[in-house]
Amino acid sequence: MTAPKQVLYQPVLGLLVTATLWLTPHPGAAQQDATPVGVDKVLLEPQAQTMPVIGRFVAPGSGIVATRIAERVTEMTVRVGDRVRRGDVLAKLSADRMQSERTLRVADLRWAEAQITREKANLAKMQQTYARVTSLRGSTAYRKDRQEDTERDMEVAGSALGQAEADLLRAQADLNLADIALKDTTITAPYPAVVIVRHTVAGNYARVGDPIVTLLNDRDMEIEADVPAIRTGELLPGTKVRVTLQDGRMLNAAVRVVVQEENTRTRTRSVRLSPELGGRSGSLASNQSVTVQIPIGGANEVVTVHKDAIVILKGRTMVYVVEDGKAAIRQVMTGNAIGARFEVKSGLKPGDIVVVRGNERLRPGQSVKPLDAR
Repeated sequence: MTAPKQVLYQPVLGLLVTATLWLTPHPGAAQQDATPVGVDKVLLEPQAQTMPVIGRFVAPGSGIVATRIAERVTEMTVRVGDRVRRGDVLAKLSADRMQSERTLRVADLRWAEAQITREKANLAKMQQTYARVTSLRGSTAYRKDRQEDTERDMEVAGSALGQAEADLLRAQADLNLADIALKDTTITAPYPAVVIVRHTVAGNYARVGDPIVTLLNDRDMEIEADVPAIRTGELLPGTKVRVTLQDGRMLNAAVRVVVQEENTRTRTRSVRLSPELGGRSGSLASNQSVTVQIPIGGANEVVTVHKDAIVILKGRTMVYVVEDGKAAIRQVMTGNAIGARFEVKSGLKPGDIVVVRGNERLRPGQSVKPLDAR
C-alpha cells in the first residue's frame, strides 16, 4: 500500500517544484521592474520675513458708458454679466432723425460746391473783361474808367469766391458733425470688460450724458494695499511679494508703485501691485479681499521641499528619498509654506532627490526609476 502512494505523490511534488521555479523572479527582474517616479531636488533658498497686509483687487478700467446725443433707445444688446470686447455694440439709439440731418448736410455741401463753381466762373469772366480792356490801352477805344470798374468787379468776384469757399468749409464741418451724431447712435464698448450695471431699457429717452451701462475691466486688475508708511521704504518697483486669495490659492505679484500720499489717520500709504493672474482673471472680482505678504526684514536661507513630496502616513509627515535606486522613507518636520514648497526644519538636506509623483504607491526599499527632476 505504501509504494503506490509514493508513486502518486512524486508527480505532484515535481509540479510544485516546477511552479516554484517559474514564479521565482530572475535576479535582474527587480531592476527591470523598477517603478517610474517623478522626482525633485531639495533646495536651499532665501526666505524673507514678512507681515500680512489686507489688500483688494481694483480695476483700472471701470466706469459708466454714457450717450453723447439725446435720442430714444431702440435696443439694448447686452445684459448684466455679459463679457464684451472693445468695439462691441452695447446699445442702439434711434437713427432716423440723424440720418435725415445727414441728408440735409449733404445737400448743403453740394450747394456750397455749386457756389464755388459759379463764383470761380464769375471771377474768370471778370478777369477776361479786364484783359480785353487793358489790351486797348494806347488806342482811342481805351477808357480808363472802364478799366477801374473792371478792377472793382474782379475784387467783388474774388470776395464772393472767398465767401463761397467759407460756406463750403462750413458745409463740410456740418456734414462731419452729422456723421459723428449718426455714429453715436450706436454705443460701443471702449475697452474689453464685463457689464455690471444696465442703466436703461429700450424705449427710454436718453439725454446727453445719461448713463447706458457700467463696465468693469477685470482682465487688467491690480492689487491695492494700505501699507504702514515705515514699511514702504523697502517696497521698490519690481519687488516680488506673495498674495493669498480668499479660497487659499496663492499667486505672485510685483510692486508697481508706492503712491506718494500718506493717510494721516492710519499712517499708511497706498501700494499698487501687478499680480501674475495667468488664467485666473475671469474668476476674480473688483474689491475682492486678499492678503499680501509684505517683506519686513532680510532674507534667511532655508531648506525647502516640493509640496507634492509630502506623504502623510499614520499622522506623520513623510518623504520618499531616492537612494541607490531605491525609495527610502524619512520622517520630516515642515515649517512655513513658500509658494509650492515647504520649509524643512529637519529630515532632509539640500541636494536630496525626493519623489513627487508616484509616491502614493511606493513601499520602503522599492526599486524606482527617476523620470525627471523639476
